[in-house]
Amino acid sequence: MAGTVTHDPPPDAGGLQGRPLIVTEDAGLLDDLLRLCAAAGATPEVHHGLPERRGGWEAAPLVLVGDDAARRVRGAARRRGVVLVGRDQDDSGIWRRAIEIGADHVLVLPDGEQWLVDRIADVAEGVGRPALTVGVIGGRGGAGASTLACALAVTSAREGLRTLLVDADPLGGGLDVLLGGETAEGLRWPAFAASRGRVGGGALEESLPELHSLRVLSWDRGDCVAVPPQAVRAVLAAARRRGGAVVVDLPRRVDEGVAEALAQIDLGLLVAPAELRAVAAAARVASAVGMVLRDLRVAVRGPYAPGLDDREVARLLGLPLAGEVPVESALRRSGEGRTPPGAVARGPLARFCTAFWERALIEAAAA
Repeated sequence: MAGTVTHDPPPDAGGLQGRPLIVTEDAGLLDDLLRLCAAAGATPEVHHGLPERRGGWEAAPLVLVGDDAARRVRGAARRRGVVLVGRDQDDSGIWRRAIEIGADHVLVLPDGEQWLVDRIADVAEGVGRPALTVGVIGGRGGAGASTLACALAVTSAREGLRTLLVDADPLGGGLDVLLGGETAEGLRWPAFAASRGRVGGGALEESLPELHSLRVLSWDRGDCVAVPPQAVRAVLAAARRRGGAVVVDLPRRVDEGVAEALAQIDLGLLVAPAELRAVAAAARVASAVGMVLRDLRVAVRGPYAPGLDDREVARLLGLPLAGEVPVESALRRSGEGRTPPGAVARGPLARFCTAFWERALIEAAAA
């Protein structure tokens, strides 16, 4: 059983970060709460009553009060983030005690354990503004979506943003290869295939290969070509909780896993070559993607067929124009020097990506 107590809210604690506080003398309950904290990746502070040190009660980002300790904390300052936890499903008096101590929630174990793990993990990770998440998808095969996705991620990292590049296309050959890091140590998608519940954002970030100052979640060279939708949801949610920027390279098909990814994307870029067959193919992709993703824009790539320019392509697709994706000559020689897309800071592709991030971050801040 879990529930919310309605009362006049106290002043906000200001998003203080730190260790969760547990207040209980019930050894069995303490064992349960310590287990849940461990599952959330948090190390709590434990007391039998109100902490003696000044500000200990007020400063904790989350307070878990055992029902046995409700009387001992009755005089504590009112604050948000207090959960009264019990183990007696038939004790209706727990609601009265929750109101007496100003608790936000009542939780009776074992019900609601996953909710509590998520709540503890949130404060352990210091959750703030979620990452600006950008999806890149090709209007047709060979449109250059993977190149643009890598360039956006490399540029974001160079600008100092915490950046994660996610390869959501199992048949694309691997973005780690495109970045020259196919042998880099770290986990790939198959390692997360069994994920169902919450994935820790910090643990995810630390487990992935680091290339060009960003983290990359790509595919290995094994036989796994699909990850369950629940795992996609859990991994992307963890990535977004870390803040900064997340760039997702999407396949052109929309299956359940891709739909989960699209649901967490703030802004999509459809890369469309400026020739008629490509525009026709891109229209079909836009129709499918647009059913899930509300903010989809077109990035047009030349050379242009007769009668077409970037604005005309955007008009034909009925999408806002994100700009023209420039061709970078250094990438044509990438087989020799393995130059990652966007790595040349003064190159045309990097300049395009820098301008894109400037606009997108301003829009996100104003939303």
